[in-house]
Amino acid sequence: MIEVQSLSKHFGATKAVDDISFALGKGEVVGFLGPNGAGKTTTIRVLTCYHPATSGSAKVAGFDVFAQPVEVRRRIGYLTENVPLYPELRVEEFLRYRAALKGVPRLRRRVAVEAAMERCGVVEVRRKLIGKVSRGYRQRVGLADALVADPPILILDEPTSGLDPNQRRRIKTLVRDLGEDRTVLFSSHILAEVEDVSSRVIIIDRGKIKADGDPRQLLAHSEGRRLVVCAAASPDALRACLGEVAGSCGVREPVRDGAFTTLCYDLEAGADPRDSAFERLQGAGLRIRELKLELPTLEEFFARVTGRAGDAAVQEVAS
Repeated sequence: MIEVQSLSKHFGATKAVDDISFALGKGEVVGFLGPNGAGKTTTIRVLTCYHPATSGSAKVAGFDVFAQPVEVRRRIGYLTENVPLYPELRVEEFLRYRAALKGVPRLRRRVAVEAAMERCGVVEVRRKLIGKVSRGYRQRVGLADALVADPPILILDEPTSGLDPNQRRRIKTLVRDLGEDRTVLFSSHILAEVEDVSSRVIIIDRGKIKADGDPRQLLAHSEGRRLVVCAAASPDALRACLGEVAGSCGVREPVRDGAFTTLCYDLEAGADPRDSAFERLQGAGLRIRELKLELPTLEEFFARVTGRAGDAAVQEVAS
C-alpha cells in the first residue's frame, strides 16, 4: 500500500531524509518514531504530497506521489498533530463539509459522517461549535475527518494527543480495529502505546532508518537484555553458584531481601542463560524465588539505536 524507494529530501545543505526505503502492506499498523529533526515529519509530508522529494520514489496505493498527487490524496486519511479545524462550525457541519470536499457522494454523505462520528466518539457533541469543545474532542473530530471518506490508508500524527486515559484507550482500540482492513502509519511520543498497538515499528534518526520490524522481535534480539536471579543465598554464595554466566557483560550490585539475594546480569544481544542458571541453582539446592530474562523496553531500545540517552530521548520522540 505504501512503497518508498531510496527517498531523499534536502533543504539546502541539510539532508532531512537520506536515502530511505520501506514498504507497508494492507493490514499493517506501523509506528513511525524519531527524535526531533529525525526526518519523520518530512517523510510523512512527502507521502501526503505536501513536499516534493529531492530524489527517489514513493507510491501510495499504487499511485506515484509526485506524478499523481490527487489520486494519492483520495486514498489517504491524514491526521496532523495540530488539527486544522474551523471553530465557527458545528462538529457535524464540519464533517459534512469535509466529506463533500473529499468527494463522498451526496447520497452516502450522511451515512459516512454518522459512521465516522460513531467510531471516534463525537456523536454527543455533534451540535456543538468546534471552538467550544475540549482539546480531546477536537482531536477526535480530526480523526473522524481522516476517516469520513473511508480511505484505505491512514497516516496519524500523534492521534492520542490531548486525550485522557479512557479516551486514549478508545483510540488505541480503534486504531487496532482499523488495521484489520487498511494500512495505518502513526506516530506517538508514548512509546508504550506504540508497542501496544503496532505490529511493526520504524525508527528514523538523522534522516536514516535505524530499525524496522516487529517490536517484540526487535527487543528480543537487541542489546540490553538482563538475567534476573533471586535465590536464598548470600551474594557471594549466589555468585559462586552461578559461576561464569554465558553471555554476561557485567553484573549489577546485589539486592538483599532477608535471606534472599537478587543478582541482575547484563547480557549480550541474543544471550539466554536461563537453563544453565536453573540447573546450577537446582544442583546447589537453593530455593529460587525468581529466575527470568528481562528484555529492554521500547524506550530503552529507542534511546540505544538513536544514540540518545535517558528521558531526553523519550521526550523528543515523534516531534
